[in-house]
Amino acid sequence: MAEAKKKQLRSIDAPFVALGPSGVAIRTRLKGLTGQDEEVLRLVGAHLGSLASKDLKRRCADGAEHSTDTWAERKRALTEESSSRWAGSITKTSHDQWALSRRAQLAHIQELEAGVRTIAHRLSRPVGSKGTKRDPGGYRTRQEWFAKTRRLHLLEDRLTAERTDREAGRVRVVRGGKKLVRNRHNLKAAQLTEAEWRERWETERWFLTADGESGKRFGNETIRVVPDGEISIKLPAPLARLANAPHGRYVLAGALVFHHRGEEWADRVTANRAVTYRIHYDTVRGRWYLTASWTIPPALTVPLAQARAGGLIGVDTNADHLAAWRLDQHGNPAGEPRRFSYDLSGTADHRDAQVRHALSRLLHWAARHGLSIAVEDLDFTAEKTREKHGRRKQFRKLISGMPVAKLRARLVSMATELGITVVAVDPAYTSMWGAEHWHKPLTSKNRKTTRHDSAAVAIGRRALGHRIRRRTAPPHDDQSDRRGHRTPQAGRGTRGREETRPRIPGPRTRSVPPDAERTRATRTPKTVRDVRSAQAWVQDSLLLTD
Repeated sequence: MAEAKKKQLRSIDAPFVALGPSGVAIRTRLKGLTGQDEEVLRLVGAHLGSLASKDLKRRCADGAEHSTDTWAERKRALTEESSSRWAGSITKTSHDQWALSRRAQLAHIQELEAGVRTIAHRLSRPVGSKGTKRDPGGYRTRQEWFAKTRRLHLLEDRLTAERTDREAGRVRVVRGGKKLVRNRHNLKAAQLTEAEWRERWETERWFLTADGESGKRFGNETIRVVPDGEISIKLPAPLARLANAPHGRYVLAGALVFHHRGEEWADRVTANRAVTYRIHYDTVRGRWYLTASWTIPPALTVPLAQARAGGLIGVDTNADHLAAWRLDQHGNPAGEPRRFSYDLSGTADHRDAQVRHALSRLLHWAARHGLSIAVEDLDFTAEKTREKHGRRKQFRKLISGMPVAKLRARLVSMATELGITVVAVDPAYTSMWGAEHWHKPLTSKNRKTTRHDSAAVAIGRRALGHRIRRRTAPPHDDQSDRRGHRTPQAGRGTRGREETRPRIPGPRTRSVPPDAERTRATRTPKTVRDVRSAQAWVQDSLLLTD
């Protein structure tokens, strides 16, 4: 029976060192703008936004038949009403939006297929039949069974429509965001007036993004920012009359300063390396911002053996906190567990700030001890489906609320800045085996260990290359006389390490004097016990490693 259960466990992937970020983005506020400056920015953004909407419509119409020739034709048509560089940025953005919608469409199709398979399987089971962890049972009542038959037909119709759209190359994209479109039909719930919604809608559809070019002056010919903070914009052809500088450019009155990575940005623009700029208006605060971004070479990752040296910190990700525990190089928990809480209620900015604050405390703790961090390589894209968990709405909400992708991306990015290595491990069975093997041993009268703490220990042990379960402890009664003493300090490659230790002649105590061998060798043993005690057996230091 144990062998049958063991065969059902899926294979566990080896841990690996996570790669660092491949790009950098910094943002600063545009201060000191005059009324004329803001008017020019609004006119340029609205004009280029209308061109971007037309180009995206044409790109979606081309579908899967898109080619370099159609791309060049779209760019030539846009160049007449803007410039060649503005046209290049617009067409590239349209193509990226289409590709993103295409990937989202495929993910939606896979989710519908999973829902159809689950419902069809449960409908084939008798009503009220129980299932297992890997095989869901039937529905509870006849009413639920009937409702699911109707939902099955609904999902099949949606799946057919999505497959037809994908074969035809059709995607659905909303410039400005689908959420903002839906708010228009329920302004009261969104706490917006029609004028506020209209302003936000038009602002989100502006286009003020210019791609950088290496070798060009200051890395960007369209939106140029010089090291001293002066900003100039190449105006589209229909708005060239608004220029206040030569060659159809408009220079803004305010000067910007990058407080974060300012020296790195200055080095790039001084060396004429590519920098992409985006100007954005925040309708809530009434402020203008500029975002600079560029690509960086991937950071050199340290070998896995070096990341494991000296131990590491195992981190278990949860819906409201990070459970962390420090482990030595042998996989033994050291010190006390730590918890870094965050609150994911409220606005997106508040949630993002909470995540950054929790990660900052975690990284500062790891930096003080000079340790790496081990996290699970989580992916809940296939675990959030409504049909998989059925009536477990709270559990579905819990999984959906875990910021797995944001935590992983921010952790790797912030850890790279501090020189901390992040080791990703397979999340299979970490919570279950951690609770089974480590929850009770780590709990005492003065320390209440949670399942999340024990899962952090399991994650850390897997990252160190050890097995999660603890070694078999020596027996309690009679030591070696009845059950046989075991060797928990044996290495992983030692055959029979969990078997009875072979009997070695010698004393069963560690109280033998250091010079006992020299003393006994100079005298004649008088009894059989003296002969046996002449050979001292010294046990190696006891380790809890796996």
